[in-house]
Amino acid sequence: MDADDDDITDELLADAGKLTGLGLELLGLDPHPDDMTPEQRLQFDPEDLEEMAAVPPEERQKAVRQTRLLAGLLWNSSSVLIDQLFRDLETLGRLNAPSPSAIAGTSVLSSLPPRFASDYDSRFTQKFIVVASDVTAALVRGWIAPGCLAAELVVRCLLDQAEITEDIYELDLPEDWRAQVEEVLLEDAESASLYAESPGTAAHGTPAELGVGHWFEPFGAGAAVPPYACSPRRLSTGAS
Repeated sequence: MDADDDDITDELLADAGKLTGLGLELLGLDPHPDDMTPEQRLQFDPEDLEEMAAVPPEERQKAVRQTRLLAGLLWNSSSVLIDQLFRDLETLGRLNAPSPSAIAGTSVLSSLPPRFASDYDSRFTQKFIVVASDVTAALVRGWIAPGCLAAELVVRCLLDQAEITEDIYELDLPEDWRAQVEEVLLEDAESASLYAESPGTAAHGTPAELGVGHWFEPFGAGAAVPPYACSPRRLSTGAS
């Protein structure tokens, strides 16, 4: 690891505390029994508590540092994701129409299901940016499950960006961190089948062949999707 790698690690560790919507335990860190309340300890078997307490201090310190590094990476990646989506929007503005080859050269849209690449136009990207802003804000204000397919795809794009940064700087992150984060952020996710080469049926009976316009529809009455994203069109406010 060179000096630049040290700098990015220090920066990410400093950003860890900004990810206030997700605790380190949700990112995979096993708590120490001494740090638990009596009520929290009741949730574990005595054998599990003993095992947690028996972790050597240096191993515990490494686990805490790795998980804090992951928290900082997610916070940092959420900002990079939005920035790159705006760049993708600028790219689309220079095209007559989106094409699979053009989308393949974008920063974020290229991570979306390739079968629908021709539908990733400027209007779609604007709506996706709004959803992405809402999803990433939840990492700070308090995490809630994605309310639509587009929100699930934002999470996948976010983790893709985090993996890119991890690979570039060879970050010392927890083993299998992505699987752990996906288990928390994408529980019962329906979007995976959208990446299938042929149409099928996603979890809970959601058709994988749904067009991109349906990706912004709320999953149910309790699901929250920003109005701009789930509105089929915008009303004109200009003078007639």
